[in-house]
Order: sequence, then structure tokens, then C-alpha cells
Amino acid sequence: MKRTITHLADGRELIYFDRRDDADRSAVDRRELGPRPVASELRYDPLTEEWVAIAGHRQTRTFQPTGTAAECPLCPSREGRSTEIPADDYDVVVFENRFPSFSRNFGTYEEVGGLSAVRPGAGRCEVVCFTSDHDSSFSRLSDDRVELVMEAWADRTAELSGIEGVEQVFCFENRGSEIGITLAHPHGQIYAYPYVTPRTKLHLGAAARHRGAGNLFADVLAAERAAGTRVVTANEHWTAFVPAAARWPFEVHVYPHRQVPDLPALSDAERAAFAPLYTSVLRAFDGLFGVVMPYISAWHQAPVREGRDLAYLHLELFSIRRAPEKLKYLAGSESAMGAFVNDVLPEEAARLLRSQLDH
Repeated sequence: MKRTITHLADGRELIYFDRRDDADRSAVDRRELGPRPVASELRYDPLTEEWVAIAGHRQTRTFQPTGTAAECPLCPSREGRSTEIPADDYDVVVFENRFPSFSRNFGTYEEVGGLSAVRPGAGRCEVVCFTSDHDSSFSRLSDDRVELVMEAWADRTAELSGIEGVEQVFCFENRGSEIGITLAHPHGQIYAYPYVTPRTKLHLGAAARHRGAGNLFADVLAAERAAGTRVVTANEHWTAFVPAAARWPFEVHVYPHRQVPDLPALSDAERAAFAPLYTSVLRAFDGLFGVVMPYISAWHQAPVREGRDLAYLHLELFSIRRAPEKLKYLAGSESAMGAFVNDVLPEEAARLLRSQLDH
């Protein structure tokens, strides 16, 4: 793998990841860009004991251009039109988000009164472009390309974990207008948070309480493999299953068979085995109803410092589509109370997904 670091016109870092050692990455970003926005402010909610990022500058970010490559800021640059990627082609590219939720470009942060503490939204947000092909998708990537994306994820996880104040690194992909994407080009994001996220705190708390009986994540995986009824697919190194208490109509968790804290800790064999399994699950999602499935794909990694002995790297993939023309909206119970009601039996969801793998 060749890793090339360069910078965009406003100073943001851009990193090319290539399979070819002779890839030319000398193209320069010649755009005239305005100043970079200051970092968001974090406000503390004393009732939930959670931090909320207030990032008003994100209101001006690019929102669903025509949907064609002609207007896409993530496609390669070409004569007469410069984009976020100066090169005229690329394999995998990572760059600092132009409209970040977290950064180290600090502004002025004043207390707001009440019981809410305020501090800078220190951290970093990056965009990961999986391919230069605007009309492709992650499910259509070759195994070699998926491995290159994993190399990029692992590289960035290690690098961002070393930034002062970063407590957790989160790699994820949002896909589909129903999910709320602002750009259709195949891409994901990486957030380097200045705190441990609420969901991870819940996971680690449950794992700590289970510690005397073993590792909670490993025990969940072993139980699902033993039951079998919700397993979608598996290979030597990974198992994909629908969790027994799935919140979403179609939800699949993908676990390595070995406990590791994060993506950098995966072996070469584990990275290679992930690619065909994961893309087959994504294609099964798309085959369910004959329409493109919107989804969120989220890597759960150990925090930088907290609970690394308890954590267990895994990926959670879920869609809000429950039928060909029906979506699962987070309405009163889910949004107000955090109490999920799922319309699809997990065992039936697993059966339907397995049926697509045979096609």
C-alpha cells in the first residue's frame, strides 16, 4: 500500500491510499477557499449526562447536489472543475471534512448559564471516499478495494487516537437519501470524539457487570453461533448475525471470532476474510425488496483509553426500510423514550437475508 499525504487549498489534510507504488499524487488544489470554520462547542446535558455538539457552521454544507458526477464534490477533479480531490482519479482517499462537527481550530467559548457546562468541540472529522466511481457502492467494491478501505480505517484510527483530547474513533457509512445523506458518492466518515460516546458507555458498563462470567461480546457471539437461527453467514474469521433483540427491521452485527479492541489490531487474514462476507451481506440487503436499501454501517471500537480490555471490535449494520415502500421512523416511543419497537421478527429477517445469499 502507498500512502501519500498532501493538503487542500485551505490547509486541510488529504491522504491518498493506493495499491500502486507509481500512483502520481502531485496534483495541487488551486481553488480559492474561505477560512476554515471554528470548532463546534460542546454543551453538557445534566439530565442525560451526555455532551451535545452545537455546530452552527454545518448549516452551510453542501446538500444533495444534482446527484450526478458533474456536480459532485467527491469525484476526481477534471479540466475546468476542481473538487475536494485534486487528482483526476484515485483508489481510496481520506480528507478532513470541510464542515466538521469536531476540529482543533478553536474559537471563543463562553458559559451559557444554567447547569450546562461548555467546552470546545476538540477532535477531528474526516471523509473517506471508497472509490472514484460516482455510480458505484460499497457492495460492488472488489475484495482488494475493501481491504484497502480497511487499511485506511486502521491507519486513521491509529493516527486519530494519538490526537490530544480524542477519546474515541468512530468509522461509519451513511447510505441512501432516506438516511439523510447529503452526498450520493460512495463515501463514509470518521469521527474522532473528545469523549466516549453514550452507546459505547452502555456497552462497556454491561460488559463490566458481566466480567465475572467472561467477555460479554464473546459470549453473545458464541450464543448466536450455537443457536444458529439468526446467523446470516459466516467464514473462518467472521460471523454475521441478526441480534435476538434487534431494534431495526433489518439489522446485522458482524463479529470477528477473535476479541480485538479495534481495526488496527486485525490480522491480515481477518481483513481479507471480512471483505467477501461483508459485501455479500450488503448485496443481500439490496436484494430484499428489489430497491436500494438505505443503511447505516457502524464500527464499534474500543475507546482510546477506557475499557479496552472489555471492548470487542464489531460492526453493526442496519436499515430503516421494513417493506418495499415502508420505512421505520423513530416516532414517539423511540425518539422520546429511547424504547424501540421492531416491526420485523429477527428470525424472519435472518431467514430473508439468508435467502438472498443463495441468489
